Amino acid sequence: MNQPQISTSLFKRLRFVLVDTSHPGNIGAVARAMKTMGFSQLVLVNPRFPDALVHEEAIAFASGAQDVLVAAKIVGSIDEALAGCNFAAALSARLREYSPPVITPRSLAAQLVASEGLNAALVFGSERYGLPNDIIEQCSVLINIPANPDYSSLNLAQAVQLLAYEARLASTGDVIPATPIGFQGESASLVQIDGMYAHLEEALAAIDFLDPANPKKLMPRLKRLFSRTQLETEEVNILRGIARQIMKKLK
Repeated sequence: MNQPQISTSLFKRLRFVLVDTSHPGNIGAVARAMKTMGFSQLVLVNPRFPDALVHEEAIAFASGAQDVLVAAKIVGSIDEALAGCNFAAALSARLREYSPPVITPRSLAAQLVASEGLNAALVFGSERYGLPNDIIEQCSVLINIPANPDYSSLNLAQAVQLLAYEARLASTGDVIPATPIGFQGESASLVQIDGMYAHLEEALAAIDFLDPANPKKLMPRLKRLFSRTQLETEEVNILRGIARQIMKKLK
């Protein structure tokens, strides 16, 4: 194979290869699955429709990932699809008598992330008959998804999504993105929270929910409850407003 140009990011080193794909809709769905996980290199080997990348079903199923389709390549052989790669992983639900080592998607993803010198390809077969033996034998490993043995068939886009997810997880770690979705206010200070507790305790006593002479564990339990919420300043103000309104109504 040609000497590859190495990029340390797996998002730049990993390509997805579809062999003999029958349905343009599946190609579009694959593009969408790839883009949601941050991957963009797509290569088709002899798709059933020569206009597969611009087919209306492919565009419809891509659903916003048309840029992946625009950048994709169509080639005539697996050798062309793997040009520049020094590692290839075939995906098959059927184990073969003569095949490369069999590993799981998670093991593969960990290997790809750990080995920054790998320019890799994930090779997926036709929806109708999978990958032929000669292509599997050209690959470095065979990926077998540990699915329900009584029904292990996955849609093409589902299989791509699973592999892309494992690759992303191995690359970025099992963490929630730092930028939160939705509103996030300023965290309340300890002084503000203590003031809220005092105000709330006064209101609860005023409505006889709390007996000051026999408070038991009510306030410690409420403090434990609120400590799990990471209160923000505005939320403290809301709770104090509720306590203030309770006191006002009792006058």
